[in-house]
Amino acid sequence: MDAAGFPAVLFANLPYLLLGAFPHGPLGGVALTLVLAISSALLSAALGLAGGVALAMARGPLHIALLAVIGFFRAIPVLMLIFWTFFLLPIFLHINVPGLASVVCALSLIGGAYLSHSVHAGVIAVGNAQHQAALALGLTRTQALRYIVLPQAIRIMTPSFVNQWVTLVKDTSLAYIVGVPELSFLANQVNSRLMVYPVQIFLVVAAIYVVLCTSLDWLATRLLSHHLRAEKRQQQLARDTSVTMAGPA
Repeated sequence: MDAAGFPAVLFANLPYLLLGAFPHGPLGGVALTLVLAISSALLSAALGLAGGVALAMARGPLHIALLAVIGFFRAIPVLMLIFWTFFLLPIFLHINVPGLASVVCALSLIGGAYLSHSVHAGVIAVGNAQHQAALALGLTRTQALRYIVLPQAIRIMTPSFVNQWVTLVKDTSLAYIVGVPELSFLANQVNSRLMVYPVQIFLVVAAIYVVLCTSLDWLATRLLSHHLRAEKRQQQLARDTSVTMAGPA
C-alpha cells in the first residue's frame, strides 16, 4: 500500500484514536489521555500546594524529613513509580486497583513533589517582610500564609505549574506499560494491525500531543493574563476610590 492511501486509513481509525472503543467499550485514546492528565494535574497541584506550605512552615527535623520524602519522589523515574503503584497498591490496600488509578497515583506523586519546591520557592520569593507585617497586624501564621503570602506567591509559581502540567500530558504516554489504553497504546495497536504506515501514524500521534500541550499552555497563559488584568483594575479602582474619598487638599 502506498502513502496516498494513508488519509483514508487515518480517517477510518481516527475515532478509535480519539475515543477508543467508547461508547461500546471502555474509554481510550485522546479522551483517556485527557482524563489522566486532568486528574493527575489536580491531584499534583493539591499535593504540591500542601507540600510547599509544609516546607515553608516546618522547621528542624520535620523540614529535613519533608525534603527527604519529596526528594525521593523527584529522583524516581516515572516508569518505575508506575510499576510500583501498579503492583504494590493492591498489596497495601487489599483490593484490585485499576491500572488507570495506579498511573494517576504515580503521576500525581511525582508532579506533587516537583510542585512542592515551586510553591516553597514562591513563598520565599514573596519575602519574610510580608509575613512579619501580617503577624504584626494580629494574623496567625496560617492566616498570614493564606491571605497575604499565598495570593502573591501564586503569580510567581504559576509558570512552574503550567510547565509541570504540560509534562504530565506527555508522561501519560507511559501508561501503556500497564495496559491503560491511552493514545500511545491505541496508536501502537493501530500500527500493529496495519503494519504499513508506522511513520505516518506516530507523526499524527506526535501532532496530537503538540496540539494538547500547546492548547494547555495557551489556555493557562490566557487565564493568567485575565487574572492579572482584573487584579490591576481592582487596584486602580481602589486607588481612585481612596483619592475621591480624600478630596481636594
